[in-house]
Amino acid sequence: MKNLWQALMMVRRCDVASFWRRVVYVMLQSLIPVAGLYVLKLLVDSITQAVGGGGAERVLPYLLALVALFLAGRVVSALSGVNNDVLSQRLIDYMSDLMQRQAARLDLSYYDTPEYHDTLHRAQQEVSTRPVAVLNNFMALLSAVVTLLGIAALLVTASWWVLVIMVVAMVPTLAVRLYKARSIYQFRRGNTQLYRRTSYYGQLLTSRQTAAEMRAFGLAGWFRRLFVESRRLLVGRLLSISRRLGAADICCAVIEAAAMLVVIWLLIRQTLAAAITLGAFVMLLEAFRRGQSQLSTLASSIAGLYDNRLFVGNVFEFLGLEPVVLNPEEPLPMPGRVESVEFKEVTFRYPQGNRDVLSHFNFRAEMGEIALIEGRNGFGKSTMVKLLLRLYDPCEGAVLMNGIDIRRFNLDELRSRVGVLFQDFVRYNCTAAENIAFGCRDKQPADGCRQAAELAGAAEVVEQLPQGENTMLGRLFDGGCELSMGQWQRVALARAFQSDAPLVILDEPYAWLDTNARRHLTESLEELKKDKVVIVISHS
Repeated sequence: MKNLWQALMMVRRCDVASFWRRVVYVMLQSLIPVAGLYVLKLLVDSITQAVGGGGAERVLPYLLALVALFLAGRVVSALSGVNNDVLSQRLIDYMSDLMQRQAARLDLSYYDTPEYHDTLHRAQQEVSTRPVAVLNNFMALLSAVVTLLGIAALLVTASWWVLVIMVVAMVPTLAVRLYKARSIYQFRRGNTQLYRRTSYYGQLLTSRQTAAEMRAFGLAGWFRRLFVESRRLLVGRLLSISRRLGAADICCAVIEAAAMLVVIWLLIRQTLAAAITLGAFVMLLEAFRRGQSQLSTLASSIAGLYDNRLFVGNVFEFLGLEPVVLNPEEPLPMPGRVESVEFKEVTFRYPQGNRDVLSHFNFRAEMGEIALIEGRNGFGKSTMVKLLLRLYDPCEGAVLMNGIDIRRFNLDELRSRVGVLFQDFVRYNCTAAENIAFGCRDKQPADGCRQAAELAGAAEVVEQLPQGENTMLGRLFDGGCELSMGQWQRVALARAFQSDAPLVILDEPYAWLDTNARRHLTESLEELKKDKVVIVISHS
């Protein structure tokens, strides 16, 4: 029940007023039908009396009351629908924010394990629907309980055995639905990787980044076949479960139908024997039918809560993950001037890796020079960038800045003092100004990016765009302008320079540049090294 309560409290926190309005509307929607049943009895009895010679005017108050209850039900239903839409959207925004915040605070090491991707996938599948489903189940349960209490009060005073038959007939249905909830949960959790594979194949077939190779190497048929095979396997397993549960549902329906036959026959006999009035017969029959419906809703709500208790656990499993790279309890102030950066006996192995990427590695870079790191693939050059940014911590040894272990600095402050170009830099589908300004946490695009663009050789690229620095880059959105990889790299370099950080790390900065652009970048680095520590990583 802990997960259910947490999910319900999440719904309440996202919009307290809408949450309590939902409770009030549910109560009203539950009580109005019960009141309608009693008024219906009075109406039928008054009609019977009028037929026997009573005044027809006695019918009118009950008729007006029945119409008023109908109108009230429709008004409450309309108000409830609007309120539900508001609450659902607020909840989606709230849960999306929680997921994004959690993903942003976790270490890169999580992304290196299949278990994390399984956990993330399960959470993403459930986060937009399960908390809303928990709320709906709770509200349906509350509504069913309130309505059933009213119906039970009517049945007990008139014919208690109808209530007993109604409840007993619904027990098998509840058992089947609980079993179904458990079976579907076990199926989904046990097939998480297969679901992720189908999603991955689908992305390969529809992504812009893979479109060229799909066509150049004729890979579409291959991955379509893998997608179809994975889906066939998933659907086959799911249908096997569905057929078993469908057969059980049919058996439950037969039991409920038999209960209905017995109740109606006994009520008819009591009416013919004048043991109950015609109005009582109509009320009891309708109460039984609605009671069956509400018991079905109750069984579905209980099964739904059980089902959602299992699935919402996937969301809390993800939200419960904690980062490993942490801020120190008492961080030291960042130095205003970075004189040197040093790797001292650093050993590092990626999570679940089978070898050390760096082993007792030593390296020192100082202001006034361009420190060049060359090496073969897999040597650990790009790993150095991640260690300098504390995306990971060394397994042994230390990374020093001005002789101080960088683990003693605040994470955000440390990263704000590093201007970095990653080997696999991101091409943001945003404006050119935004692409560059993202490099500095303290600046907005409106502050201008001219100096950084000139240092990176990106100024001429930006000037040639249709709307200059306000041009949307990429083809993902309307009005976007695609760049060559060399132009994208110059924009990414400008982003690294935009921070004006005292430590600049460039991973393969020349990879996509032409001869003139390389010469321009070299000249810029010669200028930057005068008051910064500059580290350049390259294969050659």
